[in-house]
Amino acid sequence: MKIQILISKSSWANKYKKNIISHLSNYSKNIKIFNDHKNLKKDYDINIIFSYFKIIPKKYLIKSKVNLVPHESNLPLGKGMSPLTWQILKNKKRIYFSLIEANSSVDSGKIYFKKKVIIPKSLLFDEIKKIQFKENLNLILKFIKIYKKSKKIQLGQNQKGESTFYKKRSPIDSEINIKKSIISQFNLFRVVDNKNYPAFFKLYGKKYYLRISKK
Repeated sequence: MKIQILISKSSWANKYKKNIISHLSNYSKNIKIFNDHKNLKKDYDINIIFSYFKIIPKKYLIKSKVNLVPHESNLPLGKGMSPLTWQILKNKKRIYFSLIEANSSVDSGKIYFKKKVIIPKSLLFDEIKKIQFKENLNLILKFIKIYKKSKKIQLGQNQKGESTFYKKRSPIDSEINIKKSIISQFNLFRVVDNKNYPAFFKLYGKKYYLRISKK
């Protein structure tokens, strides 16, 4: 089995690349990781779009027999960018993790698996990402185990119902309102990346950064 993986250069998932390869090596001796879909190779069995921020044209998707996308929402609700973050900001604790087939429309492909996952309200960014990685990898491995036995895609169902979309997050989404309490904005503190897009506020014509950690 030949497997290729797409992870954007700026993605949090890059720190888990060795872990991904370690798990997938039980099923394949031919594994490649790319950060640009234009580098994808032809005639691969599976392409795992793990954390990739660009829309992939069909001519690149057809290079692999299967294109898997993990997505953290109860599809077709919550398509788009950063679904896990947006749901935590809405104070959701139980969140669906989905594994779908990539197609030309954003997050609209056939759903292979869904799993409801609890995200404890005490967790911060790195801890949340650790759960996100683990649960997504488990769904991917579940698919690969079945696929390796049959080499046929007999799983999944088409999405039904109304679609909703989350917008792409930007550094400005990490702004704290100094007139509100910490507790009322704690979910925002939980999802900010201390290194790449830390929480901040503006006062007296200056910008101040806040970084959160815990014992």
